Amino acid sequence: MFLLGTLVNGLFIIFGTLVGKLFNRIREEMKTTVMHAIGLAVIVLGLQMGLKSENFLIVIISLITGSVIGELLQLEDKLNKLGKWLEQKIGSKGESRISEGFVTATLIFVIGAMAIIGALDSGIRGDHDVLYTKAIIDGFTALVLTTTLGIGVIFSFIPVVLYEGLIALFATQIDRIVPKVLLDQFILEMTATGGIMIFAIGLNLTGLTKIKVANLLPAILMVGIIVTILYHYQLYL
Repeated sequence: MFLLGTLVNGLFIIFGTLVGKLFNRIREEMKTTVMHAIGLAVIVLGLQMGLKSENFLIVIISLITGSVIGELLQLEDKLNKLGKWLEQKIGSKGESRISEGFVTATLIFVIGAMAIIGALDSGIRGDHDVLYTKAIIDGFTALVLTTTLGIGVIFSFIPVVLYEGLIALFATQIDRIVPKVLLDQFILEMTATGGIMIFAIGLNLTGLTKIKVANLLPAILMVGIIVTILYHYQLYL
């Protein structure tokens, strides 16, 4: 079953969120300290990912063009509206950070090499080990995030399952059509670009900035476009 690893990943996010919800009633001073600790850890994670780039110009161009597209589409505002809709639907007056929890968790869980490599392994070889490992990491991360960001984290399982599931579903076609060197370079530069976004999330969590990270999401698509153009014109790789 090629979707087994993806489903396990989604279930661990749900389980981690539900467990984290049990620790949600801690005093505000402790929540603030925990939030700062999470923010610092996320900053370091983003920095490590960002430094993996082999051509940082790709990252810069992708972020600039992606941010312009994101601003034109107003992705951050749309996700905030979705968050408010979810707040009304679940009827939890105390959950005012659903959108933030959803966006933050989604970016952390989706961006990075493990999601793509794990889904490809599941679809091509039926090997779910990478996604099992990712599931454990995501479950624990969901637990920690939920203690400060609330139940909104649980909704991140939807884009994670869709994202990994689609890659696993089309893994055979991707492996046949996309040259390995091109795919490897895309994963590398996408991880670096995503690392910058995660770095921004960390800054937001510490309260130092209010960067509209969701408006940067189109940068991931731009990485794929730029790397593909450079590859086909033999300007890079």
